[in-house]
Amino acid sequence: MGWVLGGAGIAIAAIAVVLVLVLRDNGSSGSGKTSANAPVASWNSLPGVTKKKAPWAPEYANLSERLEPLGLNALSQEQLAFHIHQHLDIFVDGKRVPGGVPPFIGINDDSYITELHTHSTDGIVHVESARKLDFTLGQFFAEWGVFLNRRCVGAYCNGLKWYVNGVRQTGNPQKLVLKDHQEIAIVVGKPPKKIPATFAWAANGV
Repeated sequence: MGWVLGGAGIAIAAIAVVLVLVLRDNGSSGSGKTSANAPVASWNSLPGVTKKKAPWAPEYANLSERLEPLGLNALSQEQLAFHIHQHLDIFVDGKRVPGGVPPFIGINDDSYITELHTHSTDGIVHVESARKLDFTLGQFFAEWGVFLNRRCVGAYCNGLKWYVNGVRQTGNPQKLVLKDHQEIAIVVGKPPKKIPATFAWAANGV
């Protein structure tokens, strides 16, 4: 009887271990989850993230230190198994922020490229990963080196509002899960005459 009970205990423990591993793996890519390894509240405290006025060049000096807590990787080449795009506009007092969204965010010369990056000045964010994960807007800004929370983008804190596909959102924009063909607009101060609701994806080949 002792052997039977002992065997049953071992079997139960093994099942528990398997369940933990399955749940852990599912949680890394499930809806509402983030691929980041550090809590959202800590992202603005990562080395190289600054709260200053635009223009905001990509911050590379401390980028490698930010990648692990942000759940990003230094890749030797683009990974296209999961490949989606978003367009980002930032307005301050009715005008696009000086410098806009610059090229080469997440691309450190010829050293590496991350899952979140930009190639040009068109404002298109490229999400390219070896597997499907829920990447967020906050990860992208912290990777860029620009402060973002529900009140401020960079040094601009005069009544921040944010929109997805022209619809006003609530809560913390850092937590926005990036989905294909989103038009994301961050607005501080006086809004532009028209909040962008769409982007010319076909004309840009994405």
